[in-house]
Parts: sequence; C-alpha cells; structure tokens
Amino acid sequence: MWIYEKKLEYPVKIKRTNPKLAKIIIAQYGGPDGELGAALRYLSQRFTMVTPQAIATLNDIGTEELAHLEMIGTICHQLIDKATPEQMREAGMDAEYVNHGLGIHPSGAGGAPWTAAYIQSKGDPITDLYENLAAEQKARSTYEYLLDLIDDPDVADPIRFLREREVVHFQRFGESLNIVRDYLGSKRMFYGK
Repeated sequence: MWIYEKKLEYPVKIKRTNPKLAKIIIAQYGGPDGELGAALRYLSQRFTMVTPQAIATLNDIGTEELAHLEMIGTICHQLIDKATPEQMREAGMDAEYVNHGLGIHPSGAGGAPWTAAYIQSKGDPITDLYENLAAEQKARSTYEYLLDLIDDPDVADPIRFLREREVVHFQRFGESLNIVRDYLGSKRMFYGK
C-alpha cells in the first residue's frame, strides 16, 4: 500500500512556454529509458526477489520512479500549457497536438508511444538486478543529454535532481546485487557469481 503525498518530490516552476523542449523531455516520460518503464520494471521484478532487502529496494525505487514520472509530466505540462497551435506546429508537435491537444501522453522524443516491450522482468534475481543497473545508467545518460540541450535554468534544475537520483538508484541496486549474491551463494545456487 502506498501513501501519496500531494506534492512533487522536487519543485517544478517553469515560467517560459517551450514546446520544442517538451518534445525531447517527454522521452523520460514514456520513452524506452523513461520513468514509466522504470517504475513498472521494478514493481514487477520485486515479486521474484529472494531477500527482503532486495524486495524493499525494488519497491522503494519503483515507487520513487512514479514520483519522477509525475515530475517529468509536470515539466512537460508547464512547457506546453500556454502553447498556441502555431507554437506546437513550429516545435514539430502538430501530430501530438492533433491526437492529444495539450495533454501529456507517454511517448518517446520521436513520438513513438510507450510500450511494455521497453521493460524486462526475467524472474532471475541476478539478471533483473543487472538489468536495473543498466537501466539506471541509460536514464542518467539521457538526463545528461537533455541537460546538453536545455538553456532554461527553471527546466535544468529539476532535470539535474532527477539525474542525481539515477546515480543513487544505481548504487542501491549494486548493494542489492551484493546481498542477493551472498544469499544465493549461501544456498549453493549459481547466478553468475
């Protein structure tokens, strides 16, 4: 069970409309390395973890990824909230506008809709934790690439926060991997050790 705190994990207060920026940031909402996929991946994988610590880590990080999804959605919403149809067309978001108006829709920067094919839940604790380590690094890289393109400090600030959380998640998954390996080793099970 979750308790929802009705505030963002980190404040988002964007003053300038910029649909062009929203078009690329949406990658972290519904793209292949985005927050929606991360949340569903971790919350699905937790069922086959073998230690209470690993289960708790997946549950905690999966829940936090939902908070990050909310932040990315808020960033994109604030970037397009007051956009005109002409601004949406100039930003190359005319198809998005036709299909969703100014609504936020889970898709990648190129417009491809989110798909469950973006996530993996193998059922092998070691495999899944390695998958998660890679996923966190891909998300960190995406945030760094976004920062290369962002010149608005109101947008860059929460993106930097999200990038740093990916680093923390990577570290926590590494800790969980060590705990799971130790546990499986004590049971004389071989999982890539």
